[in-house]
Amino acid sequence: MAEETTLFRTELPVDPEIEEMIQAGVFFGRKKSKTNPKMQEFVFGNRGGIEIIDLYATQGSLERALTFLKEKVHAGALTLFVGTQPMAQGVEALAKEFGFPFVTKRWLGGTLTNFKTLEERILHFKKLKTDLASGVLQKYTKKERVEFEKEIHKLSELFGGLEALEKLPEVLVVVDPVVHHTATREAKRARIPIVAFANTDADPDGIQYLVPGNTKSAKSIAWFLEKIRAAIQEGKLMPAAGETKEEKPDTAPHE
Repeated sequence: MAEETTLFRTELPVDPEIEEMIQAGVFFGRKKSKTNPKMQEFVFGNRGGIEIIDLYATQGSLERALTFLKEKVHAGALTLFVGTQPMAQGVEALAKEFGFPFVTKRWLGGTLTNFKTLEERILHFKKLKTDLASGVLQKYTKKERVEFEKEIHKLSELFGGLEALEKLPEVLVVVDPVVHHTATREAKRARIPIVAFANTDADPDGIQYLVPGNTKSAKSIAWFLEKIRAAIQEGKLMPAAGETKEEKPDTAPHE
């Protein structure tokens, strides 16, 4: 790793977190021709035509993003996760672990900007599933039941990860805002804060918590998602304001 480490600020000691990012390949950006000029502040240099991301900038950006996310989760904020790329397959498992909604197949236009219509479709989907499980659909003919099952399957493909989206989310966590430009555009219009793992081709405007990194690597994305997971876990375990450790009951006899 010595050769790779020299790509970064050699005048500074390389701490364990930076080494971890190097191991995960977080520092690989896009080609210079594809890099958004607005992302230059996150670029350390160029090697073989590929932009090298400044991992110290990533480290600082990540810290700010995780602090924000911990506070929001602690306050009970509903967080929507988006990652439809094959390399981002960990998004679904992460969201399910904490009961958050997610999109891992296809973003539906209007998910955030036309939420009322989406909400009605999700409620219809959930009712159909409940009716199927409870046997309510047995009163219909076999042909009709087959049609209902086909509809449920189709709706599951569209809304399967959004059943927990009972209101507009208060945070959007997205892996690669370039791939998910519609989702990020809708979040901006709905004034929903965005936490994004973004490569050098991204447009940082309107993304409150942009973490620069390699979005084309499953290992790099997994590194980011693990940081997010730890922050959510910590946020959920944070004590409420004014809360102290539970005191043991006084079992001593009173006169």
